[in-house]
Amino acid sequence: MTAIRKIWIETYGCQMNVLDSELIAGRMKRDGYELTTDREAADVLLFNTCSVRKHAEERAISNAGTLKYLRRRRPDAIVGIVGCAAQNLKEEIFERLPHVQLVVGPRKVGAIPRLIEEIRATGQRRVALEDFDDEFIDGAETLARRESPFKAYIKAIEGCDLSCAFCIVPATRGRETSRPPDVIADEVRRAAAEGVVEVTLLGQTIDSYGKGLKPAIDLGGLLRRLHGVEGIRRIRFITSHPSFMREPIIDALRDLPKVCKYVHMPAQSGSDAVLRRMRRGYTADRYLRLVDRLRERVPGVEIASDFIVGFPGETVEDFERTLALAERVRFQNAYVFQYSPRPGTDAAAMADDVPAEEKGRRNQVLLDLQERVSGEKNSKRVGQRIEILVEGPSKTNPRRQAGRSDTNQIVHFEAACDVRGRFVTVDITSSTPLALYGTWVGS
Repeated sequence: MTAIRKIWIETYGCQMNVLDSELIAGRMKRDGYELTTDREAADVLLFNTCSVRKHAEERAISNAGTLKYLRRRRPDAIVGIVGCAAQNLKEEIFERLPHVQLVVGPRKVGAIPRLIEEIRATGQRRVALEDFDDEFIDGAETLARRESPFKAYIKAIEGCDLSCAFCIVPATRGRETSRPPDVIADEVRRAAAEGVVEVTLLGQTIDSYGKGLKPAIDLGGLLRRLHGVEGIRRIRFITSHPSFMREPIIDALRDLPKVCKYVHMPAQSGSDAVLRRMRRGYTADRYLRLVDRLRERVPGVEIASDFIVGFPGETVEDFERTLALAERVRFQNAYVFQYSPRPGTDAAAMADDVPAEEKGRRNQVLLDLQERVSGEKNSKRVGQRIEILVEGPSKTNPRRQAGRSDTNQIVHFEAACDVRGRFVTVDITSSTPLALYGTWVGS
């Protein structure tokens, strides 16, 4: 009897990368592989990588470097770098990591089983970096596993057509392509039949969904279509771009009970001068007017943002405008990053003229502001009764269960049993800037 081959995958980066790893595992399972968490036992070891920030890329490459010792012990094992860093670094990976035999970009991950067999047959390295073709996995296949059995990521858009000066994604994931609504709806129905109750639609600019599709449809129309799928209780979508957050999407947020009242819409900066250099395509005032319209039309909606501090040319006055925007909007949460040049982006040619110490200071000041705002917002929820989807035991206290509300707040409560995957009601009794705490009062 032939032994079942095993594959080990380590994932870095965003939810899109998590989904890609799930799809790779599904394709490998179809080809006779079994997923393992023990890399010492694996026949194929893949690092699914991110290139958005240099730190994430270097961490993946560094961790992949440690496998040279495993390959010395087991020369038959195959090590691969896949995903965005593969597309970004290309054959340079072989120079830096001689023990790596496989380099595959995001739109060629469906070729991995074929390429592995070619490596076994020839002993030669393989590279696949072209745009998608018949070996592209669009998400319609049955998955071998999900990170959660009751939550699913669904790819709505692959790639990006924007040209933000700091972003490497268009170079690593290619042009923007919207998946047909029928294909997405079928995938959501299959997920519901497998016990999924919450789906998250993914796209680099999810609110631009529908470009090039006939008959015409936008994200609002897709949300309305998916709202009727039996078994699905919640629908989320990320990440939104301010330029594409239009009325049909706002109407869907307002009208459809299953669509979560949470919008992750990065502002990146509060300075028009910085936004122009970033090539974001909007002004701070336009962003603020959009936030006001969302809150007027969708009562209770919560908004999250990303910010980059220390972008080339950002002055103290520019940063103060970012603080003012964050204070004015009062985001539920915000992710703050210090700018670092990414080769291949237009910003890499700009002078990186904000000193590292000053970047760190601005980063901390903005984080402190957001912590204060989050603390104030969460404290106002004490005394409320909130429905959450339980995700499992708390990472810090196994006696507690943790889940998320419709508006994406983390909620902890004590429970004598594991109730993950269930919707429960919690009376909120206390809060911190990061989470709410309460008492379970029913399902």
